[in-house]
Amino acid sequence: MRGAAPVRWHALTRGREVLLTAGALCAVILVVTAILAVALPQPEREEAERGLPQLAGAHEIGLGVAVAVDPLTHDPDYQSVVTDNYTSVTAENAMKWEHVQPERYQFDWNGPDAVVDFAEHHGLDVHGHTLLWHNQQPSWLARGDWDTGELREVMREHMEALLGRYQGRITSWDVINEPFEDHGPRPRENLWYQVLGEDYIAEALSMAHEIDPAAKLYINEFGIEGGGAKTDAMYSLVTDLLDRGVPLHGIGFQGHFVHGNVPRDLAEHMRRFSDLGLEVTVSELDVRIPEPPREQALRQQEQEYQHVVQACLEVPRCMSVSVWGVSDQHSWIPEWFPGYTAALPFDEDYEPKPALDGMVEALSRRP
Repeated sequence: MRGAAPVRWHALTRGREVLLTAGALCAVILVVTAILAVALPQPEREEAERGLPQLAGAHEIGLGVAVAVDPLTHDPDYQSVVTDNYTSVTAENAMKWEHVQPERYQFDWNGPDAVVDFAEHHGLDVHGHTLLWHNQQPSWLARGDWDTGELREVMREHMEALLGRYQGRITSWDVINEPFEDHGPRPRENLWYQVLGEDYIAEALSMAHEIDPAAKLYINEFGIEGGGAKTDAMYSLVTDLLDRGVPLHGIGFQGHFVHGNVPRDLAEHMRRFSDLGLEVTVSELDVRIPEPPREQALRQQEQEYQHVVQACLEVPRCMSVSVWGVSDQHSWIPEWFPGYTAALPFDEDYEPKPALDGMVEALSRRP
């Protein structure tokens, strides 16, 4: 074989030209690359390896975030937090009834389309939220004088429009949101319960499955994360639905926690439902801190976020953990819980907080 042809290469010193074989040139390049790699700061070299989406993917779970339409479409910093740190999005409000169908037969798809289009453009999944809920109903729906036939027709119209438009693009839905009273185990006497009776949940799940047979259908609830009467009531409801063959695929544990009160046995209560063959998620995670948020509280919050993600990793069929808001600037907490703040992993300036480190720490452990 002929030897490698000489390659002309300009020396870095004195401007002289020297002749190097191709092999010698490769050796020089390898040495320079090694030197640069050592010179780079350790965090920069590890950044890609420890990114949240990659870490979550190694454990085969999702990381989601609730998004608002306006900053999602206009704020580059907001967008970057979403795309750099999460694998799925949930519309915080845009898919709720008052926004989607503010007047009967008049659907507004601007918000939902913006969320789904953004997600698809960036390779993110979408979780649909929500089909039936007692809040954020338009006045025409909440009027309260429906008979059973009329309300079933209204429910089908809404589901066919919403599920039908995003069939194949949104693969999981909160069909039922918060079916129990806030602080007790009794069914919430919402519009659906009052008109259709206690079996409205089974009717809604069956109807949604008929419209989109491929979608995963969820019941989403708060206050069931730590056990007790409400958790037991949910368990009884779910076992009855499954025994009757009602199409139900998962339970969302919302996870709106107060700092210092994140249940240590969260995994145990999620496992009760996964043992039934259901998927489970932490669907709306935030951990609110009393004002002002002191450094010690933020460090303890880091451990609480780590604990929640670790709980999901310990439970078979725990599919994802989703935080309820992109940053403290956009959090619902200060408005709904005066005196509390700093509930999310990013602060008001989109800077990461210790809570984000807690999530990274949980996911950095070997699968």
